[in-house]
Amino acid sequence: MLSINKITSHHTVDFAAEELKKYLRMMMPEAGDVKIAYDPEATEGFRLGLMQDFGLDVSDAEDTELDDILYIDCDAEGGVIAGDNPRSVLLSVYEYLRQNGCRWLFPGVDGELIPMKDIAPVKYRHKPSCRFRGWCNEGSESQGCMYDAIEFTPKVGMNVFMLEFRIPTSYYTRYYSHMGNEESRPPEPVTDMQILQWMRACEAEIAKRGLQFHDIGHGFVVDAIGIDSSLRKWHGDNETRVPAESRKYLAEINGERKLFNNTPNFTNICMSNETARALTVNYIADYAENHASDFLHVWLGDGFNAHCECERCRRRTPSDYYVIMLNELDRELTKRRLDTRIVFISYVDTVWAPIEEKLENQDRFTCLLAPISRSYTRSAEIGVGEYELRPYQRNKNVLPKGLSESFAYFNEWKKMWRGPSVSYEYHFWLHQYFDPSMLVISKVINEDVKAYKAAGVNGIIEDGSQRSFFPTGLAFYTYARTLYDTSLSYEEIRDEYFSCAFGEGAEEALSYLEELSERIPSAYMEGEMGDDGISPYYNPEVAKKLKGIGATLERGRAVIKKYYNSDYRIRTASVRLLVQHADYCEMLAAALSEKAVGNDAEASVLFNELRLEFGKREAGMEVCFDHGLVKVSLERIFNKKTQFREVVIDAGS
Repeated sequence: MLSINKITSHHTVDFAAEELKKYLRMMMPEAGDVKIAYDPEATEGFRLGLMQDFGLDVSDAEDTELDDILYIDCDAEGGVIAGDNPRSVLLSVYEYLRQNGCRWLFPGVDGELIPMKDIAPVKYRHKPSCRFRGWCNEGSESQGCMYDAIEFTPKVGMNVFMLEFRIPTSYYTRYYSHMGNEESRPPEPVTDMQILQWMRACEAEIAKRGLQFHDIGHGFVVDAIGIDSSLRKWHGDNETRVPAESRKYLAEINGERKLFNNTPNFTNICMSNETARALTVNYIADYAENHASDFLHVWLGDGFNAHCECERCRRRTPSDYYVIMLNELDRELTKRRLDTRIVFISYVDTVWAPIEEKLENQDRFTCLLAPISRSYTRSAEIGVGEYELRPYQRNKNVLPKGLSESFAYFNEWKKMWRGPSVSYEYHFWLHQYFDPSMLVISKVINEDVKAYKAAGVNGIIEDGSQRSFFPTGLAFYTYARTLYDTSLSYEEIRDEYFSCAFGEGAEEALSYLEELSERIPSAYMEGEMGDDGISPYYNPEVAKKLKGIGATLERGRAVIKKYYNSDYRIRTASVRLLVQHADYCEMLAAALSEKAVGNDAEASVLFNELRLEFGKREAGMEVCFDHGLVKVSLERIFNKKTQFREVVIDAGS
């Protein structure tokens, strides 16, 4: 009978032991119970604990709290499973199970592949390639999918979970009000109080697993002056909710101090106003004092070209004033004896680095590079020369379009910044839905992780839906695996994923999706293949490809029929997703083919039919499919009007 002995006393090690027991029982259901005990002196069975408690070397970790080292030395009876921090012990448990054939391809029990077999010896030591490996809430989120996502995070070797906003009303409201799907799912509103309770429950689940907890982001600057950052456009006229005493602190734009685009979260304060900054600094310090954030993200407003135009603010760039405020925050946190780590962001207007100011206490800070405007059809261009950087122009800026160009602007920040940095990325926001096969973006992700590492950016936090697994989980699996080990190629990860997800049908499923990728080009959906003079989506040649999708779908449905059922639930579930996906692509291609020839009205009708049909299906596959974010993403295509050039005919003399 197997046993598990905990060498180190810690709640995450306790959880790791329970997880090891659960999956050992699943792998060997007739092998008897697995006893768990706390015994620092144990020499037999599985021994779980910190590497330091086993006398193992951890000198390659720059910071053992942040850098993970996984250590496994086990035979068929047990052995040592350890890490340099409690989280790493849990990661080592999942890696031990992985090396014994277990896989987690998407959240929930249907995403598990657990073989029934005797355990095999494993000897392994690995320090993941990137320090920061995680994701942030986004899209339309239910509390159930949040629990699933947090549980999934360490199973694929990731170590970070971020909860954006003080109260993420917009994300929960999109789901529980079923925005864009009211015809199929009647709204079931939830209050801010309920959402706040759920946030705290998520924090407890994050802490149980020892994950790095990254917190807040946008909203601090308006919350600090008495304006609720959770308000969105659908709440009505938010100007009426701005307290009279707060208005003088708002950014002045076009001679008015008002909310930017009627949205507090998009709005900045008058950064040259010492009182406004002091209110913000004290509000953030109060929050840090009362919350257990491992990394507290302090970002400005989410609007672009939205900074104050008053005479004093014009004297410095937004990034200079941002650094002034961060230095003031550091001094306040130091005064309160708080060691809270602060994350600042290079994003929209703060893409332009400060000209005059520098961070005084660099040990407190981490820099977050958020290249939201970049192309997602390609990674950083290799061998590209110098970019001519555009100077900052207040509220008249144009953002960089490529990842390499984003790096060029980020290098300006590094002239005053020598500390750690991480990226905030958007592959799983809109862009996953512009690549229906998810193959193109998977390859880009693999290349992106390596490009960031080469540029000195030590990991990524993805801003994207927790339901990013349609038609497969390949893109997210590629993301997690490449962060964990940058030596892995896209092809290696892809082939492993398809083998696990589709078994004997792996090659046929992959070939079908590759053909589908040719039929619905991601570059077209990203607006990169259209006629600039008419519409980014006007392309009659693409329309021909789209109209020919029937043969591809016929082939795919034959593959689906062939492998419709499997002994492993994960393979049955994976094929069932392809059933839904084939119908989705058929309807999407019909709508896009009209869009590609400029028939906007007919395209919109067909898109609405897709929205309604998949609204009916959402509940049956919502672990993997985010209907609300699909709608938001595709509307960017179908709401774009085609503007045909006026044709002038010269009749001659």
